[in-house]
Amino acid sequence: MSSHDRMPVVFFGHGSPTNVLEDNVSTRAWAKITANIVRPRAILSVSAHWCTRGIAVTGMANPKTIHDFGRGLPAPLFDCQYPAPGDPQLAKRVRDLLSPLPVVLDHDWGLDHGTWAVLTKAYPDADIPVVQLSMDMTKPTDWHYKTGQALRQLRSEGVLIIGSGNVVHNLPRMEWSETAKPYDWATRFNDLVMDCIIKDQPEKLFDTDVLGQDAALSIPTTDHYWPLFYVLGARHDDDKVTIDPSHIQYKSLSMMSFVLHD
Repeated sequence: MSSHDRMPVVFFGHGSPTNVLEDNVSTRAWAKITANIVRPRAILSVSAHWCTRGIAVTGMANPKTIHDFGRGLPAPLFDCQYPAPGDPQLAKRVRDLLSPLPVVLDHDWGLDHGTWAVLTKAYPDADIPVVQLSMDMTKPTDWHYKTGQALRQLRSEGVLIIGSGNVVHNLPRMEWSETAKPYDWATRFNDLVMDCIIKDQPEKLFDTDVLGQDAALSIPTTDHYWPLFYVLGARHDDDKVTIDPSHIQYKSLSMMSFVLHD
C-alpha cells in the first residue's frame, strides 16, 4: 500500500453540487488525488450534510443516493445516482473503535451529496464500498478532532477516510460568477487554515470565537467546518501534506482540498 502500509486521508472542499455536472479545476484535482493513491478496500466519509444528535453510521448493504439540495439547481443533478455498495462490517468496526461512545447503525440515511458529489469525480465507477459517519452537532470542535483520532487505525486496514466540507462557507455572501474576486476576509481565513494544516497546529483552529471576524464570516455555521477535523485527527506525525486546489470560488466558498500521506 505504501512504505508504512497505511492509507492517506483526504479532505475535499466540495463546494456546490453543480460540480458534478462540470469539468473544472476542482473536479480534476479530486480525480488526480485518487489516481495517485492505492485503491482502498472501502471508504469512510464524514460529510457536512449529516449532522445528528449522537453518532450514527450507515449500516446498510446498499445505501441510497440522497439529493439533499434545493430545487433551484439544474434538473440533471436530481437524476444523478452513485450506486456504491455499503459495508456493514466496516460500520460495526467504526462503532467498535468509537466505543464507549454510543454509535447507532443507521439504515435510513444513505449517501448525501457531500459524499457522492466528490466521489462521482474521484471514483466514478462507484465500485468501492462507502460508509458514512454522522457528526454529533451537540459537540465542540475539539471533540470532532478526537473522534478522528479514534478512527486513525482504519488507515492501516485499507480504509480511506475522507472529510467533505468547506473551510470558508458563507452562502448568503456568495456571488455566482467564476471571475468574482474573493473577499479579503475569506482569503485570510483560508490562508490561516492552510498554514495550520501545513504546520500541524489544529488546536489553533478549535475555538473560532478567538479567531475574530474573519472566522465569523467564513464559518457562520460549523457544519462545513467540522469534517476538516476528522481528517486532521486521523493524521500521523510523519504525514506529508499536499494541498490542491486551494482557491476560493464565488467570493466566499473555499475549494481547498488536501491529502495527508506518507
